Amino acid sequence: MKKVSVIWEKDGYILRAAQKEDAENYYQNNFNPLDIEVAHLTGCQPSFTHDEVVNFFLSCINNKNRYDFLIIAPDGNIIGESVINEIDWELRSANFRIGIFHSDTCGKGIGSWAAYMTCSFAFETLHLHRLELDVFSFNPRAEKAYLKIGFKREGVLRDAVKDGDKYADDILMAILEDEWKALQK
Repeated sequence: MKKVSVIWEKDGYILRAAQKEDAENYYQNNFNPLDIEVAHLTGCQPSFTHDEVVNFFLSCINNKNRYDFLIIAPDGNIIGESVINEIDWELRSANFRIGIFHSDTCGKGIGSWAAYMTCSFAFETLHLHRLELDVFSFNPRAEKAYLKIGFKREGVLRDAVKDGDKYADDILMAILEDEWKALQK
C-alpha cells in the first residue's frame, strides 16, 4: 500500500507523518538525553546514541508496514510520536504505540488526542480490523487513556516485566474495527 500523508492540528499542536528531515530534531529534542520517567514507563532503555536513533528513525520512514506520526508542539519541537507498526495487511491487524517524550508535557490531553487520531487513521484510512498494544501495570495513566479511546483488556502477562526491583504485569489490549465504528456513532 502506498503511504498516505495526513496532518491534524489541535490547539497549536500538530500530528503528522514523520519525514526524513525530522531525524535530527527527533534525536536532539527527545533522546539527548531521554527523559528517565518516559524510558521507565515505556520499558525503553535509558539512553541511545545519535546514530542508533537517527538510523532507526530513517529506517521507519519507508517501511511499508508502519506509519510513524510525530507530535509537534506549537514551538516546532517534536514532543512525541504515535505509531502504527507491525502491520499485517492480510490479517488487517497492527500494533499501536504512543510516546510523549517529556514527562512535563504529559497530562495535557495531547497524547490522548494523538492516540485517537492515529486509531481513526488505522480504521478509517488503512481499513484495519484490529489494533493491539501492551501497557505496563505501573503506567495506569496510559491504560486509562487507552480504555477511554475504546481499547479493551485482552489479557495480562503476570510478572512479565521489572519495575525497579519488583515484578510488574504486561497488560494486553486491543480494539476491533466494529468496536471503533460503534464508538463513533
